[in-house]
Amino acid sequence: MQNDEMIWQVINHQFCSYKSNLQKALSDKRQFCKHPYSTTGVCNRSSCPLANSKYATVKEENGRIHLYIKTVERAHSPKNLWEKIYLSRNYSKALAQLDEHLAYFPKAQVHRNKQRLTKIHQYLLRMRKLKLREINGTKAKLSRVHKKVEQREERREKKALVAAKIEASIEKELMERLAKGTYGDIYNFPEVPYQKALESLAEKEAEEESESEEELETEDEEEESEDEEEGIVEYVEDLEEEDEDDLEQDLEDMEMNAWDDDDDDDDDDDDDNDDDDNDDDDDNSSDEEESGEEADSSGE
Repeated sequence: MQNDEMIWQVINHQFCSYKSNLQKALSDKRQFCKHPYSTTGVCNRSSCPLANSKYATVKEENGRIHLYIKTVERAHSPKNLWEKIYLSRNYSKALAQLDEHLAYFPKAQVHRNKQRLTKIHQYLLRMRKLKLREINGTKAKLSRVHKKVEQREERREKKALVAAKIEASIEKELMERLAKGTYGDIYNFPEVPYQKALESLAEKEAEEESESEEELETEDEEEESEDEEEGIVEYVEDLEEEDEDDLEQDLEDMEMNAWDDDDDDDDDDDDDNDDDDNDDDDDNSSDEEESGEEADSSGE
């Protein structure tokens, strides 16, 4: 009886002749599988063709693609363990055949086999194109990539750029010294570079002078604009619309208060006049009474 878990424990922890380690993978502690029926080439539980009693893979042999299927019913006969199925050269038909034969397999395993079929189909197409070009006499020229030579050339280019910059800086410094007359007439040097250096220095000085003049002009213009702004007379509105509305409302309130005060004063004056009239009447009546009394006294 086949026990997949026991087989995997032996392969994983003890020994497997198909297991291999690469130098780059030592740091990652990843192990690879060299078994010809492995779908991914990675040594793990799901990709191991020995530790899975139900397994399927896609292989290419002499330009033809085959599907290999392993089932537990044929485990007792190692000779007939793998079922070989020819797949169509048409990519879509081959995918349909995979879906038909791997209908009851895990989805992850079906997906890996489809990816493997796509990759094999692509490189077979490239092989056919190259073969046709070779037959037609237009064989593609394969050129070797000299990686070490390219790296050496890149290093030389960098060094040449650095040296060119140093030479240019030294030349510039020497020409400036010659232009200033540091060495006098003790050296014979070519006239053309010397004149070029003089011209470049003259151009630089002219540019600096023009920049300084532009700065002075801009400063003068700013000062003139400030002076003009100081002498400008402008007419501005006294109040805004809201302030005017508030002011009109205040004036109306003041007028209404003034009218109320005038009415109160008029009422007070009328009352005072009435009082005065009453006092006059009283005085007149008293005077009449006194005159009547005097007349009576004189008759007697």
